[in-house]
Amino acid sequence: MTSETESRPRAFAGTNLSAGRLETLADRVETDGTDTIDVRAPATDTRIGSIPDCTEADVERAIDRARTVQSSWADTPVDERGDILERFGDLVLAHREELLDLLQLETGKSRRHAVEEVVDVAATSSYYAEHGAVALAEERRRGVFPLATTARVTYEPVGVVGAISPWNYPLTLSVTDLLPALVAGNAAVLKPDDKTPYTALALAELLERAGLPDGCVEVVTGQGPIVGPALIDRVDYVSFTGSTETGRLVAEQAGRNLIDCSLELGGKNPLLVLDDADVETAARGAVQACFTNAGQLCLAAERIYVAESIRDEFLDAFVAATERLSLGTDFDFEADVGSLIDGDQLERVETHVEDARERGASVQTGGTHRPDVGPFYYEPTILTDLDPDATAACEETFGPVVAVESVPDVGTAIERANDSEYGLNASVWTGNRERGVAVAREIDCGTVCVNDAYISGWAAVDAPMGGFGDSGLGRRHGPEGIERYLESRTVATSRIGPLDAPPGVPTSWYARGMFALTRLQRRLPTVSDVKRWFR
Repeated sequence: MTSETESRPRAFAGTNLSAGRLETLADRVETDGTDTIDVRAPATDTRIGSIPDCTEADVERAIDRARTVQSSWADTPVDERGDILERFGDLVLAHREELLDLLQLETGKSRRHAVEEVVDVAATSSYYAEHGAVALAEERRRGVFPLATTARVTYEPVGVVGAISPWNYPLTLSVTDLLPALVAGNAAVLKPDDKTPYTALALAELLERAGLPDGCVEVVTGQGPIVGPALIDRVDYVSFTGSTETGRLVAEQAGRNLIDCSLELGGKNPLLVLDDADVETAARGAVQACFTNAGQLCLAAERIYVAESIRDEFLDAFVAATERLSLGTDFDFEADVGSLIDGDQLERVETHVEDARERGASVQTGGTHRPDVGPFYYEPTILTDLDPDATAACEETFGPVVAVESVPDVGTAIERANDSEYGLNASVWTGNRERGVAVAREIDCGTVCVNDAYISGWAAVDAPMGGFGDSGLGRRHGPEGIERYLESRTVATSRIGPLDAPPGVPTSWYARGMFALTRLQRRLPTVSDVKRWFR
């Protein structure tokens, strides 16, 4: 007799998941079609289930359902909406084991890296639950003539938000952009990557269990070229996380539809090791910066610039720390580094490393595909002497590959760091925090972490996060994360009737009076003046 454990697909071994559970999640997607897309586990390259291949009509119906409930959701007091977000965060923590299993199953990442996603979602839920009412509060602004006029600004949701999320962080990047949209009173339609749909569907399930009205978050699955454009054509705002190439297409279509969008795109992130850095600490930080999630992280460092005076010492420590990393497929906390997502990503990494070798780069460690561990595993790889024209120097690898280059001084390090079309995240390592902050201010990136790889910036949910240049548009996190999902309305009043020449007053007199009043106003203290006086 075959035991239940033996009869389960190999990909599920070590989890409490089953094909039946995944089928239940997939059933949440409403479709009239019968076409499906297979989903595979990267760690074993085996099929774990299938999802509906939604059509344009399916997307239209999902958006219609969301739009039907959006107005009543917007009428729900913001504090009640916040309470639902708090309950959702509690449920995420309560169901953390299943979510961790799903993350590992769908992405092949190590469990230690999956933990970051669960913690991030819980923290983001609490932040927006607490700050939603503040962002939506009516504001009093200065009128044109303060004694005669008033101006107030009110805020309302944009309507239905479309969110398109990637495969590399399917938990946090699916819901991070939904939570502020929901607390602002919007409904949302989420399109997860077809490689990692089940995590997003589990999140939608937990949102409903937390009290979110049915239809307020809809999930549509399917092929990006079909579902994505259909979504953008019908929603009121688009939030996209993915490649710069696709982001340009999203922005173009959103622009044609005269809707706003926020885009977090690619990066070729620099890490600077200054001459006063603690070498062992910087090496440990570089391991985290470069090889978290097998380098499949938009914030990951792919370029390291280290001061010449400590180059050899740092490189020795970095190589040693990298070689201590373990690769593995188990659903536990033993492995340090997980799998690449699929064969295409493996081919990209191998092509970049091979091109670097052919152009004279030295592989200090790694540089090898590890099929003995799993079909798409690749060793964490450190390159030196990388040709500036090499593919790995010019393009985002999005894998466990980094190039180390020595620089004579901090000015050169900053210049090299800024020599990129991207500007998402950077990391600076130094023994002097004030010096690190000063250097950070010179780096053209939306987030710069001092003596940390990326977590201190990403996890500062009260601060905006986003990129410069080809790394995207807009910001997530902080008050800015809610404001992007709001329309502002200015309500202005006059206590004296029409602001025009009174009856019987010559226009020339009225004009002289307006000029005199304007000159007087320009000399009156402003709010900024008063704040400076009392600092």
